[in-house]
Amino acid sequence: MIDLRSDTVTQPTDAMRKAMARAEVGDDVYGEDPTVNRLQDMAAALLGKRAALFVPSGTMGNQLAIRAHTQPGQEVIVESKAHIVRYEQGAAGALAGVQLHWVVGDRGIMTAEQVEAAIRPKDPYSIPTGLICIENTHNSGGGTIYSLSTIEKIRAIATKHGIPMHLDGARLFNAVAATTLPASTYAQHFETVSFCLSKGLGAPAGSLLVSSDTQLIERARRFRRMYGGAMRQSGILAAAGIHALEHHVTRLKTDHDHAKKLARALQQIPAVRIAPQHVETNIVIFDVPDPRLAPADLVAQLKDHGVLIHAIGGRSFRAVTHLNISTKQIDEAGEVFARVLN
Repeated sequence: MIDLRSDTVTQPTDAMRKAMARAEVGDDVYGEDPTVNRLQDMAAALLGKRAALFVPSGTMGNQLAIRAHTQPGQEVIVESKAHIVRYEQGAAGALAGVQLHWVVGDRGIMTAEQVEAAIRPKDPYSIPTGLICIENTHNSGGGTIYSLSTIEKIRAIATKHGIPMHLDGARLFNAVAATTLPASTYAQHFETVSFCLSKGLGAPAGSLLVSSDTQLIERARRFRRMYGGAMRQSGILAAAGIHALEHHVTRLKTDHDHAKKLARALQQIPAVRIAPQHVETNIVIFDVPDPRLAPADLVAQLKDHGVLIHAIGGRSFRAVTHLNISTKQIDEAGEVFARVLN
C-alpha cells in the first residue's frame, strides 16, 4: 500500500528503534530524564532559544503556548484554515478561555495588513488581542511557506501593538529544508515556537515547545501536567526525536521532490485540476471537479488500487509525501491516478 494520507503515518527506522532501545531514562516529571533533557537542550539550541519543553503532540504544544500567553476573554489572531482552527477540537476556547479571530489568507498565508486590521482597538467595548499565531509550513494551504519578509512585517506589527507571537511550526523543518534558512532565522521573530517530531521527521510521537522566556516555559510545564501531558520515562520517545533531528532533517528535500514529481504526474490527467507551482514542500492538494465522481468513491477506488489519500472537503484531495515513500512508489501512484481517473 502506498500511503499518502499524511506524513504522520511514518514508521521509525531501524536506526531510530535502536536509539530508542538504548535510551537512558529517568522520571521526566521530576526533570530527571537525561534523554529528554538532552532533546530539550538540542531543540532550544537549534531554534536559538533558551529553553524547551517536550510534549506528546503538536496540538498540546500549540495549546500550552496559547494558555501561557493569554488570559481568558482575550482573542487570538490566526489564519482561517490553520491547524489551531480546524484540527484542535476547539481547545483554545475550552482550555484557555480565548476566542479565535480568523483571517482568510492566500493558501494559508496572512499579510501584515490583514493582521493589523484584525487587531481590536483598545477601548471599553472590544476584545483584547492577546496573541498572533502563524503556521509555517501551512498544512491546509498545501504546505505553503511563509516568506521571511512576510514574517518580519507581521512581527513589526505585533511589536508596534505589544502583542506576542507564536509559531505553529509542526512542519517548520520542511520550510528549513526548502529554503535552506536555519530554523533559528524563523524562530527569532516569535516568543514561542512549537515543532513536531512525528511528521516528516519520522519519530513515533512528540513535539517541542521552545522559548527564551524561561518563566513561560515553566508555566507551560505546569499546564502540561494539568492537561495530562506529563510523562515519566519518556526518554524512549525523546531518543527518537534526537535521532530525527540528527539524521532526518536534510532528507526532507527528497519528500519535496517527490511531491513535485507527483504534482507533475497529476497535471497530465485531464480530470485533475492542480497548480504544480504551488507545491512548495511535501503536500499536494488537487481538485477533481467531475460531479459524477463522489470524493468518497474516488478515495475508495484509489485504495482498491493500492493508494491511500484524503478527501479534504468539496472536491479537493490531499496527498502527502514522507520518508516511507520511495521514488518508485511515486511513479506507481501516478500510474494508479491515471488509471482510475482516465
